[in-house]
Amino acid sequence: MTGAGESGGTTVLGDAERRAANGEAAARPVTYAVRSEQDLLTVRHAVRAATRRAGFSIVDQTRVVTAASELARNAYVHGGGGALTIDYPTRRDAVGLRLTVTDDGPGIDDVPTALADGYTTGNGLGHGLGGARRLMDEFDIRTEVGGGTTVTATRWAVR
Repeated sequence: MTGAGESGGTTVLGDAERRAANGEAAARPVTYAVRSEQDLLTVRHAVRAATRRAGFSIVDQTRVVTAASELARNAYVHGGGGALTIDYPTRRDAVGLRLTVTDDGPGIDDVPTALADGYTTGNGLGHGLGGARRLMDEFDIRTEVGGGTTVTATRWAVR
């Protein structure tokens, strides 16, 4: 979320406002293409660097990178490619990392089933979407059959 607003009863300060208050330059959202195996590696490295920048513990860094990898791979394999955007939302007690993964693929026709452990459309273990959801603090899927999918996932590093 950018700009000031309300979220679940907690006032959320936009990244620009928090950084300005602290005399820092604003971290801008950065978008990476997800169209090749090399892009998947680039995304993993970019998300790892972003988690360090946001001050996440090594355990939370691993959680976020794992979720990002699963989501980006889904966009690549099932969505025919897409993009991953990294953003730095803030709230009074925490700084976060928000991943928004989009694709223009076929969409997900049954989201609850896709989130269930063991569900797979390929040769995987079936931990992709459900596993990514468990690794993050906030998780939202917007999808339309024939119209692509957008997954937004946020992890908070409480100060």
